[in-house]
Amino acid sequence: ASNSLDDAKNAKLQVMFGNNPLETRMSGGGELFVTQRVREENGTKTIIIDPRYSDSAQLLADEWIALRPGTDAALVAGIAHVLITENLHDQAFLDKYCVGFDEDHMPEGAPKNASYRSYIEGKGEDGVEKTPEWAAKITGIPANTIRRLAREMGTAKPCAITQGWGPQRHANGENQARAVFTLAAMLDHIGVPGGGTGGREASFGLPMVYPFNSTENPVETSISVFSWTDAVDHGEQMTATNGGVRGKDKLDVPIKMIWQYAGNALTNQHGDINRTVEILRDESKAELIVVSDIQMTVSARYADYLLPDLSTAEQEDVIQEGSSGNLGYTILASKAIEPLYDCRSIYWVCSEIADRFGVKDKFTEGRTQEEWVEYTIEESRKEIPELPSYAQLRDMGIWKKKGESVIPLADFREDPEANPLDTPSGKIEIYSQQLAEMAETWEFPEAKPGDKLTALPEHVDTWEGALEARENKDYPLQCISHHFKGRTHSSYGNVDWLRDDAHPQIVWINTLDAEKRGIKNDDLVIVRNDRGRIRIKARVTSRIAPGVVSVPQGAWYNPNKDGIDIGGSANTLTSLHPSPLAKGNAQHTALVEVEKA
Repeated sequence: ASNSLDDAKNAKLQVMFGNNPLETRMSGGGELFVTQRVREENGTKTIIIDPRYSDSAQLLADEWIALRPGTDAALVAGIAHVLITENLHDQAFLDKYCVGFDEDHMPEGAPKNASYRSYIEGKGEDGVEKTPEWAAKITGIPANTIRRLAREMGTAKPCAITQGWGPQRHANGENQARAVFTLAAMLDHIGVPGGGTGGREASFGLPMVYPFNSTENPVETSISVFSWTDAVDHGEQMTATNGGVRGKDKLDVPIKMIWQYAGNALTNQHGDINRTVEILRDESKAELIVVSDIQMTVSARYADYLLPDLSTAEQEDVIQEGSSGNLGYTILASKAIEPLYDCRSIYWVCSEIADRFGVKDKFTEGRTQEEWVEYTIEESRKEIPELPSYAQLRDMGIWKKKGESVIPLADFREDPEANPLDTPSGKIEIYSQQLAEMAETWEFPEAKPGDKLTALPEHVDTWEGALEARENKDYPLQCISHHFKGRTHSSYGNVDWLRDDAHPQIVWINTLDAEKRGIKNDDLVIVRNDRGRIRIKARVTSRIAPGVVSVPQGAWYNPNKDGIDIGGSANTLTSLHPSPLAKGNAQHTALVEVEKA
């Protein structure tokens, strides 16, 4: 994580790569409040780099720089070229705290000219110098803008760099994220007030104790969250080198049972909904699907067993804090009404299942849900003496404490030998020997362009990326998605007055792209590719880069008799193909066409 956003008050310049706190962390006490207060009181210059002129760009930024999706690593390379040629990087920091920036600081056995500096200067394997002009052709950002940005970042002491989760949710997402980390290292603003690591922002947190379910899971085998459909479809074929299986060389069997609790990721929030539904409907694959929720969600439609859960109003629980700058808080949500109908809490359900397995006492440890809540508060008071008692907190509801700004890696910066990082070298690894070795052994079944591992955070052109968009006559528009005011992910996506009146589902399309297609604002359009079709209204605007469209994520999938999703879910258009290293979701990598309905 990077410095908490309240710490931007100590920065001379703040640069956000795909970071959009005003729309992704909208809670009243969260980053929406923190970022606006910091701007109001300190006026730190802010630059936001994003394909879309988000609310954060509109209300926080002094400048919006629009780039093509999936090209952040190319932009960083162009910036790095200026920093190196104009000696604006911090060589001393790179020498002391990093591995792989230049040829003098490479791990033993690394090939010649494999350093990041060699990659930037065109001495690496591809032989291409990463000038601002090179980066401009890929990113769509003018070369002079890249030069000016590099000089501003190189002379602002300190510069706070953060990134959202958008850059990493691409087919080359790991390299994009690593590139931004590398930029922060080049500028020597890691572990200091006003700086940052280049990651997503941290936030202050109370050291609450959560003693329930502290037993370690004896099963060590794991896969990436996004790979669950692969594990259902062909799990027995997944290995450590072709599917990212951890803790074991391969999976012995596919997933045969799915338990989906309090979420909509079984379909709606997962890639390529039409293909996912096809996998779920095949009863020879997942033989048992259980969904526990308080709404009849899209995912609930595909359950064999549907267990009605309790809402927050029907049970007592402790609410965890998150994304609140330097504010610490805890909430004790008291039960307001008795459970309706046959609804049961998930604690009750799991306790009953444990009873039938003969392990109820081990699971509950003799406590009810309410007793666990009380125990959680009282145990937390040992770490936070000023925390109100359980009885007091029941009356108060919420308790707040002002904390300190979070400065990650401050201890590492102070003494890297006493506080090494959790990397093979103990340092920031711009060149990863581990990735270089994995690149030699990993396999990519059904490989697509960009399916490869690189030891450096290089720009990699990928399937359905910016380069292919220029050449694909059928689907020339890059499609991303964004958070939407009418929903929290997919929650509230079924509230009719939000969905139909206040915040109807729309597709953002640039005025130039709309004009070419004869599309006017509020026209009903079809957004399509080979994976699916959605029908929604067009928002014709200059607030999105040319060649890019954005469909707000979370709308509920609702196919009509012709297979057109009239609910307008972005994941009707996205792919199940994972990113190469983490096997994570690449749902911002998709090409589409838009036409009048």
